Amino acid sequence: PADPLRVPQSVLTIRFVKKEEKKLLTLQFLCHKSERGQGRPDRSLCELSEKYGSVFMVHLGHEKVVVLAGYKAFREALVGYAEEFGELFITPLFSDMKPGGILFANGESWKEMRRCTLKDFGNGRRMYEDKILEECGYLMEMFEQHEGKPFDTARPVNYAVSNIISSIPSRFEYEDPRFINLSSRAADSISVAGFASVQLYNMFPRAFYWVKNRQVILKHVENNGRDVKDLVKHLKETLNPSMCRGFVDCFLIQQQKEQDSGVPDSLYSVQNLVYSVTNLFAAGTDVSSVWFCPDQVQEELDRVVGGRQVQMDDRRKLPFTDAVIHETQRMVNIVPMAIPHQTSRDVTFQGYFIRQGTTVFPLLTSVLYDDSEWESPHTFNHAHFLNQEGKFIWRDVFMVFSAGCRVCVGESMVRMELFLFFTSLLQRFRFTAPPGVSEDQLDVTPAVGFTLSPPPQQLCAVGHR
Repeated sequence: PADPLRVPQSVLTIRFVKKEEKKLLTLQFLCHKSERGQGRPDRSLCELSEKYGSVFMVHLGHEKVVVLAGYKAFREALVGYAEEFGELFITPLFSDMKPGGILFANGESWKEMRRCTLKDFGNGRRMYEDKILEECGYLMEMFEQHEGKPFDTARPVNYAVSNIISSIPSRFEYEDPRFINLSSRAADSISVAGFASVQLYNMFPRAFYWVKNRQVILKHVENNGRDVKDLVKHLKETLNPSMCRGFVDCFLIQQQKEQDSGVPDSLYSVQNLVYSVTNLFAAGTDVSSVWFCPDQVQEELDRVVGGRQVQMDDRRKLPFTDAVIHETQRMVNIVPMAIPHQTSRDVTFQGYFIRQGTTVFPLLTSVLYDDSEWESPHTFNHAHFLNQEGKFIWRDVFMVFSAGCRVCVGESMVRMELFLFFTSLLQRFRFTAPPGVSEDQLDVTPAVGFTLSPPPQQLCAVGHR
């Protein structure tokens, strides 16, 4: 019999389905994703959108999925119809994880966890800036220990980012086995979630419940949940309600208030806290670890900042650097298919009738590479974010954090991390290929998982100043 994991690149059966106002094109679509993660379903869907338009439907297994392609459709749906398109699609794998926390949930629980997170991240801007700069210091010390010799730069950067965004009050040492396990499990889960076997399970859960990679992810989630629960227990013992040290303290303080007030069925449960912290650990694994480093950035930093520590207030004085950071985010396109949504009610969108509970793929790749919005969408071009006077300009089409009510809850935090880590490291180091290896020989092809991740890279961090 044929191996179910060796499916064709794409299997398409085109037909039209009558709708109330228009005929919505439906495609029987199955995109091959090898266990090595080399498949790019976002690109396949982008190619289909060129032929069939910005709104079309595909069948993934038994699931009907509406695809939104291009900036106009993406923004109109997620912002203009935020309520209708605002729910998360809970895949069978997410359901197995017992959804909760900040990312993989809907309804009042998700709204309350999001409010709590936004309150902490928003009110603690100065506190988090100081914490990021402190972490930058530890990271640079670690880089200096390699004395210009090749080493894997991505892993310590991911550790540093996770130290911030996980919102655990006391930082972890990079050699801490528990921290290494938390981070590596989160990274492995994100990678494995993109494998063909897991996608087949999501499409046919009864037929493919046995796949090994599903069990791997669930075991990682279980182990990380156990470790986070132990951390929370320790933090609760040292909690001071008059001094909030971050998201976990904010959560625990609110939990205590509701317990004292006798609030029934409080959403501030241990389970929701554990899920929220593990969500944040996963969010910090990939988002901030891919850079583009031209010499012009270091020249601008030397000229404007000199040898002192970069601050967030310097951002407006560093337009070229800011433009490079934004263009890098656009090009690397870490979450190419965004987070799958579903419709919360029946909706007529751009003349198409879409039923309640329909899965929706907002195709972020099609926004960040939309040739009707970007001057040179497939080329790295920092001028996308500079005006004729060389000043930084914001562009609404820059939606790397998605849009609407599901926009990344940590956007402000990640933007701060990217700027401060990027500038602090480039002030101190020049990053080069190992001896005997040219830059052209470095493999920068991203590994495809739940996100696009940079491959492990051996680089040399040579003192700049």
